[in-house]
Amino acid sequence: MHYLGFDLGASSGRAMLGTLEDGRLRLTEIHRFSNDPVMLFGRMVWDVPRLVHEMKRALNKASNAGVEISAMGIDTWGVDFGLLDARGHLTGLPVHYRDTRTRGVPERAFGTMPKDVLYEKTGLAFNEFNTLFQLLAMREEGDSALMHADRLLFMPDLLACALTGKAGTEYTAASTGQLLDAHTRDWSWDVIDAFGLDRKLFLPIEQPGTVRGTLLPDIARECGVGEIPVIAVAGHDTASAVAAVPTEDDGCAWISSGTWSLLGTQVDAPVCTPEAMRAGYTNEGGLEGKIRLLRNIMGLWILQECRREWARRGKDVSFAEMTAWAEAAEPFTAAIDVDDPVFMQPGDMPARVREAIAASGQRVPETRGALVRVVCESLARKYSQSLRELERDILHRPVTALNIVGGGAKNALLDQMTADATGKRVIAGPDEATVIGNVLVQAMTMGEVKDAQGIRDVVRASFETKVYEPGGER
Repeated sequence: MHYLGFDLGASSGRAMLGTLEDGRLRLTEIHRFSNDPVMLFGRMVWDVPRLVHEMKRALNKASNAGVEISAMGIDTWGVDFGLLDARGHLTGLPVHYRDTRTRGVPERAFGTMPKDVLYEKTGLAFNEFNTLFQLLAMREEGDSALMHADRLLFMPDLLACALTGKAGTEYTAASTGQLLDAHTRDWSWDVIDAFGLDRKLFLPIEQPGTVRGTLLPDIARECGVGEIPVIAVAGHDTASAVAAVPTEDDGCAWISSGTWSLLGTQVDAPVCTPEAMRAGYTNEGGLEGKIRLLRNIMGLWILQECRREWARRGKDVSFAEMTAWAEAAEPFTAAIDVDDPVFMQPGDMPARVREAIAASGQRVPETRGALVRVVCESLARKYSQSLRELERDILHRPVTALNIVGGGAKNALLDQMTADATGKRVIAGPDEATVIGNVLVQAMTMGEVKDAQGIRDVVRASFETKVYEPGGER
């Protein structure tokens, strides 16, 4: 069977065809496109019409290649959502999580429900962009998009609805919003009612592997394909990536490394302790009712923005070139806190990094390579700090190894820095973990893979990994 996985990140999207033969998965890229937010009437929004257009282009390309698609699934980033009215129409374009509308909202929200109570119920760290705080910001502003809303759909569910006409809410995507009860894995009506949100917005929770519907007939005809089943995979991209971590050891931790770095481990039950709350750990949904206990770290965003700024100034460089610059630079000349809010918004990131270093009295990088090295070393240091907190304060046991999946797994310098900083064996790969998890959940739904363990078995049989030992060669 052929499975089409749509993997949409915060800066790009792609459609990958997954074919499973003799227990091994083969991936083929069908289509790739940028995902560029738009400043529109004072808000940073997602261009949903263009995303749907690009997904149709991918379907058309698959049709032109003579591929008969057995099923398709969609994963995206978390927290963001669209609102539909009673007729099923968007009430407004979804707003980007980096928009400034939620500034100060969490602090005001804690006047309604104290932090410790909210954390014990939802198990989520208090990121300013969480769905709950976005909804409260909309209400404070009297946003007509919320006033006319009949239902809320997280981004993977919204895109699936655009293609199938069927609305639903998938568990892992919903678990990013601070609106689910971490213990029951269902909506936290206590939280929803306490903040005066309308219950009708929240549809029943569906588990990964639910068949959402089939392509609408007019879309199928337009794209030259059949009425393909659309499966609600693990819709949060990190959940799909974690599904494809090729470990045989439940004692390991992992980093899903992309625009964000999500560091954590998988557990059977949520950990909503004061220690986990203080350390900024969050409990999100995974396959088969598991909990992804993780911490959000800024990730490759700072480097992505540096690259974008240098390109704007006429120096278009690849990440491989940036890594080569860093390898040649002097080590440990300065450090930054990669989670400092100053790095959150798009803009002149090289200047912000230099300003932060200067403000702390450290040596300011004089070259681009030195700056990239500072960012990489600071990321590795943040990984080490977060892992120590996870072991010491939350799990109360050591982790045996650290699996790095996602695009960041290809950065050999950062992988080795991470091994050195954490003192752990690092297993890097697969770098395409998110789309692998996406298509293998489809295969599980269609009966070609038995369960979550079967997914990991296929990943180990299909993709190579690279091991980095502490103190190894850079």
